[in-house]
Amino acid sequence: MTHLSSFFTFILAIALLFSASALAHPADEFCGPDSGLDPELCRALQEMDQAEPVAQPSEQYGNSQVEVSLDRPVMETVWLYVKLGFVHILPAGYDHILFVLALFLAATTLRQLIWQISAFTLAHTITLGLATMGTISAPAAIVEPLIALSIAFVAIENLLFRNMPKWRLLVVFGFGLFHGLGFAGVLQNLGLVKEQLLTSLISFNVGVELGQITIISLAALSVFAIGFIRPALKTPALHRRFIIVPFSLIIAGFGLFWFFSRLIGLL
Repeated sequence: MTHLSSFFTFILAIALLFSASALAHPADEFCGPDSGLDPELCRALQEMDQAEPVAQPSEQYGNSQVEVSLDRPVMETVWLYVKLGFVHILPAGYDHILFVLALFLAATTLRQLIWQISAFTLAHTITLGLATMGTISAPAAIVEPLIALSIAFVAIENLLFRNMPKWRLLVVFGFGLFHGLGFAGVLQNLGLVKEQLLTSLISFNVGVELGQITIISLAALSVFAIGFIRPALKTPALHRRFIIVPFSLIIAGFGLFWFFSRLIGLL
């Protein structure tokens, strides 16, 4: 299993490399030189930043909304916000990536995976929409630690239960509500085109879903590749021992680390 151990070490090294920037939920600097963000929106956001602040979206998700008024084609807005939603997951959403991977590891069948992802998608879509519209709100000080805790909780469940527990879908749905608030915070910090608010919201969520599908696809390909290299790992016992347990331990470790780091940041 020398090659497998080296693979796990490589994954852990990559995760540690990016962990510093993931201690607080990624801020996603979309207006950087390599962001690909529309220059018109960047200019508007920069002008807004230089003006007197009208909201503090980083402090609370839901009732503060930064609005940018632009006259742009609808399809341009669709493409822009799909891309922003995707980028928030890959490569910027370290915590969301690990949560989805924890769900992937727990599923022993395609049906279980679909049910989990569907519950997560439904939950974060609900709170993303309600928070972006200003219907609900929650302090980031509560949302961010709970997102980290959700990662650790699901990964620890993977370690404790060989089969997915009956309550897993309720747990995934509940934590998905907080992930949706996290998505809403990013979308509000970005700034919204008020004339195309619904279009921006739906497009951003589509981008998020495409990011999740990409994560699951890459994870499935990786497991397939490992099984191709080491056919013995296809057996349930060895798959759990060398795939589910090691990766769930890593995910749980990062989730707990981020959870306590975010709690300490509140002090």
